[in-house]
Amino acid sequence: MSERYPHLLQRMQAAAPGLPRAQQQVLAVVLHDPERALSMSVDALAVQAQVSMPTIMRTARQLGFEGVREFKLALAQDLARHAPVHRSVTMHDSTSAIVQKILSSAAASISALQQQLDPAVLEKAAKLLVCAERIDCYSVGATSAFMANDLQGRLFRLGRHAHAVHDAHQQLISAATLGPLGVAVAISHVGRMPFMLEAVGFAKSQGAKVIAITQPDTALAQMADVVIEISVPQDAVMRVGTEAYIAHLLVIELLMVLVLKALGPNAARHLAKFKSVLQAHGQDVDHHPTVDWAWSSVEKDTQA
Repeated sequence: MSERYPHLLQRMQAAAPGLPRAQQQVLAVVLHDPERALSMSVDALAVQAQVSMPTIMRTARQLGFEGVREFKLALAQDLARHAPVHRSVTMHDSTSAIVQKILSSAAASISALQQQLDPAVLEKAAKLLVCAERIDCYSVGATSAFMANDLQGRLFRLGRHAHAVHDAHQQLISAATLGPLGVAVAISHVGRMPFMLEAVGFAKSQGAKVIAITQPDTALAQMADVVIEISVPQDAVMRVGTEAYIAHLLVIELLMVLVLKALGPNAARHLAKFKSVLQAHGQDVDHHPTVDWAWSSVEKDTQA
């Protein structure tokens, strides 16, 4: 969408004089504070612009969009692309300026993610994860490997039979054994890694379902049964930038909440139990019971 409708703010400024008065009022509100307009509902935007809700829809269509959702997605991506980002940091920037540039870019990308995610797609993916007999999470490279491990760990805590598979040969073995009751979750922002695509194709041939977390219109997206699309501005320094990294983590968080909701109260109680156990016995506790017992034994032996 951001490529089809570049420089949306400039287009709105140029188009405004030729539009009906009511539509000009809508654009005036958006142009005055684009970030605030992005977070407003259609009815709130209509009240702010003093127009009817259908006028908001007509304005979006006048700019070439199918609806308000598509318009907001393009606006969010336009803000993310033109917001100050770490790629614009100079050697003369103060620490405050660097903080502002990096965090404003991340905030704009999260706003864009909120507009582009389809709730129905997320629900479909969550349903597959709940019903699967086995879930294997595929990745290629360090970043997606971290995502796959995080997803596997969260699924495991929810009682799902899940694995994280990073090696290309192991992915083929996984694909050969998943079967119709299995689900492969392929995580790749780039979406065109040959070995992963081969494993995904083989998993589908065995009857397994494939969930892809990737950019729109990638080879991986075209092969998957369910595609959770993530689109962020391209990073000029890293192949997969921090904004993509954050977006993937948020998608995993959303999926796990939906899976937990579908599994019901028992799953929530299990998570609470795990948290309690880790708080009392985890490696990061201030006084681990086993360590305390060991020291007390040493002290007794010393005193004896």
